[in-house]
Amino acid sequence: MNRKKFIKTASLAAFSISVFGFVSSKDNKFIGDCETTNDILGPFYRPDAPTRYDLTKTGLRGSVIELKGTVYKSDCTSPLRNALVEIWHCNADGDYDNESSDFQQRAKCMTNEQGTYGFKTILPGKYLNGGLYRPAHIHFRISEANSKELISQIYFEGDPHIEKDPWASKKEAELRILPITLADTKGNLTVTFDAYLGDR
Repeated sequence: MNRKKFIKTASLAAFSISVFGFVSSKDNKFIGDCETTNDILGPFYRPDAPTRYDLTKTGLRGSVIELKGTVYKSDCTSPLRNALVEIWHCNADGDYDNESSDFQQRAKCMTNEQGTYGFKTILPGKYLNGGLYRPAHIHFRISEANSKELISQIYFEGDPHIEKDPWASKKEAELRILPITLADTKGNLTVTFDAYLGDR
């Protein structure tokens, strides 16, 4: 292998490891380092949100998105069924529903046999944290009997408030800054967040 080809190959390998996680084989078992990074729980978590897919309602302001993904085991490839996925976020005005029985912009579900989950919701607004606006974000809490609990947040590509945010600007959050995708010819928006849980 010549020097130019070696540098190119090595660079691609480093990119693959840093962005997608590294998987190796030991005793015929896969071992990975793809575990999803944590983020702050924040002050607005509420237990006992309803189990539901659709968080929208008539008159709700904001761009509707389908938020979906797969939850994986620590080997980076095996989907986790029956993992509890909880989400919560503010509305388009930057307000959280901290008291009502409607649990607006809050929901939970269990992953299916393929480890997948999905919610229909809106892109959150923003609110001031001290003198800075927090970037738009959605909170996640994912738990499963044999895995470490994940408490994290996702952010969105192109958000100008990420750069100065104490949490979203961390290197650990890079893989949680996600694109908003036009999923079809009708303008429907999709955000995909795959989560990788570590072993207990």
